[in-house]
Parts: sequence; structure tokens; C-alpha cells
Amino acid sequence: MATTTPLETQVKLGKLPAVTDERTLALARYLDPATLPLPPVTLDLAGAVRDWPMYGNDRIGDCTCAAAAHMIEAWTGASRGQPVEVTEHAVLSAFDRVKMLDPLTGQEGARGLDVLKFWRTTGIGGHRIGAFVRVPLRDHVLARTGAWLFGGLYVGLQLPLTVQQQEVWDWTHRLDGPARPGSWGGHAVDVVGYDADTLTVVTWGRLKQMTWSFWDHYGDEAYCVLSRDFLARGVAPNGFDLAALERDLALVTGEA
Repeated sequence: MATTTPLETQVKLGKLPAVTDERTLALARYLDPATLPLPPVTLDLAGAVRDWPMYGNDRIGDCTCAAAAHMIEAWTGASRGQPVEVTEHAVLSAFDRVKMLDPLTGQEGARGLDVLKFWRTTGIGGHRIGAFVRVPLRDHVLARTGAWLFGGLYVGLQLPLTVQQQEVWDWTHRLDGPARPGSWGGHAVDVVGYDADTLTVVTWGRLKQMTWSFWDHYGDEAYCVLSRDFLARGVAPNGFDLAALERDLALVTGEA
């Protein structure tokens, strides 16, 4: 999966700091290690996609909603061979429903958790998700497993200024000055692949790679998103207890 020369100074961010909700379900609860195979060593969910729209993220801080639309494109491309491209109007409409002012910058942005809740209850571009579950950032096996089973990950990052000069986002072995987490700002991306050394994400209309070390030091939230756009005929992968997840979801949301 190729990357292109970065244009990071010409784009916007827009993800507000991660928030927690004690009702958010955790991925590990629904995995059965006895029946679940190990995730593959490499994963590529972007092969069928030729174009990743910018979705206005060069003008406004709607990365949280653009990342959701990119996930829909990756899911439909991987499961059907024909990616479905959500319109920019749909992305901007969703952003209008969840946006708020960042108290630190005065700029408009959104919280990842708010976008996921809106995506589940209302939908983006006619696509609703069934659920989302939290993935622990430091557990690389679980992160790979979630990406493999459900078609990528929805991820929040606190970007340092150092990435503006990096072809591959990497930790510089410092966390101060321009390497401080969030020194540039918060950003949302979706994971569409990985290998032993890097993860591949979609951001600003193109593919970008980050090292696992960068993920460890600058990630502040990650979610596995369950959608029928990716699950073939609604069947859960072997070793994942979808029925238990649906029961727990009904308990925390009050839905029968």
C-alpha cells in the first residue's frame, strides 16, 4: 500500500480529547481465545479502493466524521469488491450534528465517542453501525484481531508537530517540545492495514503509515466498529460472541 508525499501543513485536524463512558463495551469480553485463530501477520483492506475523498478536512476540522466515511468505503470495498463512497454532503451534515468548539483553540471539532454514538443511532450517509467496542491501545494482538475481524479500527491520535516532517509517522524517542503528544492537535483516522512494523491509516484523502511505536505513544483511543457493511450476511466471525454483545448493548442503551 503506497503512501504519497505529505502535505500536513495544508490540512486540518479536529478531534477533541478522548472522553470515557463507563457504558462503552470492551472487545476482549466477546472473544473466545479457545476458538479464535490468531490474526494474520499482515492485513490490507484498501486494495479495492482507488480514491479516498478529503471530505472537507483541508478546510474544516471534521476528521472524526471523515474517518467514519473512509471506514464505510474500506468495508464495502473489502466485502463486495465495489467500494461505496459516502458523499461529502453526508459527512458535513453528520459533523454539523456533533461538532463543538475546542476550548483550547476556539476551532470547531468533535469527540470520537460522540461520532460513534451518532453513527450507531442515526447513521452517516445512510449507513448505521450495530455497535462499537473499545480496544486497549497497548495490546497489539487485540488491536490486530479487531482490525482483522471487523474491517479496521477507528482511532484517535494526539499528533505531535514532528509528524509534519515525516513520511512515516514515527516516535522520535522524545515526548517534549515538538514531539509532545498533541503539540499539533488531535486527529481521527481509520486503520485499513498493518504488518509487523507499521499500521496503514487513511487520512486527508490518502494512505499513511505509522509505526507501532508511534501508535503506543500518541494514540489516545481506539474502537472496533461492527457494521453489516463488512460482516457477510450478518454472520459474526468464528470465536466472536455477537449474541452476547447484542444483549449487553441492549442493557446499556435500553433498547430491546
